[in-house]
Amino acid sequence: MVKIESITKIFDPGTTTEKLAIDNISLSLDAGEFVTIIGGNGAGKSTLLNCIAGVYELDAGRIEIGGADMTFWPEYKRSRYIGRVFQDPLQGTAFDMTIEENLAIAYAKGKPQGLRRGITKTDMQLFRERLTLLDLGLEDRMKQKVGTLSGGQRQALTLLMATMVEPQLLLLDEHTASLDPGMARQVLFLTRELVEKQHLCTLMVTHNMKDALEYGSRTIMMHEGRIIMDIKGQDRQNMTVELLVKQFGSRSGMELDNDRLLLI
Repeated sequence: MVKIESITKIFDPGTTTEKLAIDNISLSLDAGEFVTIIGGNGAGKSTLLNCIAGVYELDAGRIEIGGADMTFWPEYKRSRYIGRVFQDPLQGTAFDMTIEENLAIAYAKGKPQGLRRGITKTDMQLFRERLTLLDLGLEDRMKQKVGTLSGGQRQALTLLMATMVEPQLLLLDEHTASLDPGMARQVLFLTRELVEKQHLCTLMVTHNMKDALEYGSRTIMMHEGRIIMDIKGQDRQNMTVELLVKQFGSRSGMELDNDRLLLI
């Protein structure tokens, strides 16, 4: 479903600030596979997602999604096949447009452009049904502008929009990190529900090791632009946060430098 072959990304090559951000990473994901990604600051987690999404041009390697070689595709073209939710709730929605208008934009994703009718009654019914999944009462506020919503409400809406038209790949970049604990938990529950219901191939970056092991079916750990651990199956079921921290130290030769990773 997703094939990432020997990709490399170097920032400021040939300068004193040269940084090898992604170091020859290869990764394959099956259809419906939900992979969580953890690692310390500067490990390359968000850079990896940006390379997949087309934000950064690769220095080497190849990316294939759903059988299509997207290595040289621009970001806007990849976005038709990739759904994405960022850490900042202000990204992903148009604050000065209504909830229904934002959903209409997401619903039109990947469809032929041209003359067409506005939001139909059938569209409205679909939007209402999807909003009901959030359990936030937004289905009764569809005429309200998104800019009036709380951060958690906007993030839940963004997640819904990212999966409105089933993507080939869903990228979640610490999408609960800026939410309060209660709302973060609610968005994570919704994430799991949508991913499982739609059988979505998903990569989720998280700062929380407990969440990394609780959600999804596979966990990878990054360090200095490389994947140093890839845990799945029985090994993952038997894994604990404490054991994960210990193995990270053993494989990386250093201690985690981000206290948030130790949250349990």
